[in-house]
Amino acid sequence: MEGTIHTLHEFMLKTESITYILIVFGLIGITLFWRFLTERDDGE
Repeated sequence: MEGTIHTLHEFMLKTESITYILIVFGLIGITLFWRFLTERDDGE
């Protein structure tokens, strides 16, 4: 069973890495959404 977490340290590393990945995707998504909104205003 490779997916088993045996220690608190392993759990913290796994959740921290998942959190950082989600933060990166969130920042990219917010940036793309902001660019989408501001490009619509330029046409007026």
